[in-house]
Amino acid sequence: MKITYLGTGTSQGIPIIGSTHPVCLSENIKDKRLRVSVLIEINGKNIVIDCGPDFRQQMLTNPIPRLDAIVFTHEHSDHTAGLDDIRPFFFKQGAINLYGNERVFNSLKQRFAYIFETENKYPGAPDVVLNPIKNKPFMVNGISIIPIRVLHNTLPVFGYRIENFAYITDVKTVPDEELHKLKNLEVLTISALRIEPHASHFNLEEALSFVEKVKPKKAYFTHISHLLGFHDEVESQLPDHIHLAYDNLKITL
Repeated sequence: MKITYLGTGTSQGIPIIGSTHPVCLSENIKDKRLRVSVLIEINGKNIVIDCGPDFRQQMLTNPIPRLDAIVFTHEHSDHTAGLDDIRPFFFKQGAINLYGNERVFNSLKQRFAYIFETENKYPGAPDVVLNPIKNKPFMVNGISIIPIRVLHNTLPVFGYRIENFAYITDVKTVPDEELHKLKNLEVLTISALRIEPHASHFNLEEALSFVEKVKPKKAYFTHISHLLGFHDEVESQLPDHIHLAYDNLKITL
């Protein structure tokens, strides 16, 4: 299994438009973060978790010949706004499989109504196949995926486990009953927004505490804002088994 971090930034990305914050002005490529998404290549299949507004750029930087599925964590724009950019895959391979809960699909139907038209559909719009999921394991092309239900402030959000890799973003609370799904992980990816506390995201201290609780062999932080600080400075202060993810980082499990 190969993991590519397509984007590791928060909802505005880094740099933020018009910002003069030092991190936004950094010339270090690791301080430039697109909206959060990850590509999982496993058993010859390509699965993307979340499809944000930078999806086109991410796919040009990390080209794949086929997109087998998009799995959504939740409906917020930085995780869904790139849906129209699946069209090149649709033109090559046909309808694209989407996985998410019913609330996410209802949001997509409102925001991308032209994709879901049943009569007089515009011929350039992509076709999708909706695969509703709940908080129980499901299969994507023979690959088992385990949802992990967490809270983004009060909004239920899904993280996902595939084999010994888990990916959780936009998290503030992880219910105790979900923790068993995170045992014996090779790699945990978890969001760490900034230094100061936030109402709907782990800050750095909370992310570090959660890694200590779950005890994966390695952890990578994502969904990072400019307020976390410079990549190299923060990375140098982390324990040896914990790292900041950065755009286009590839790891193999």
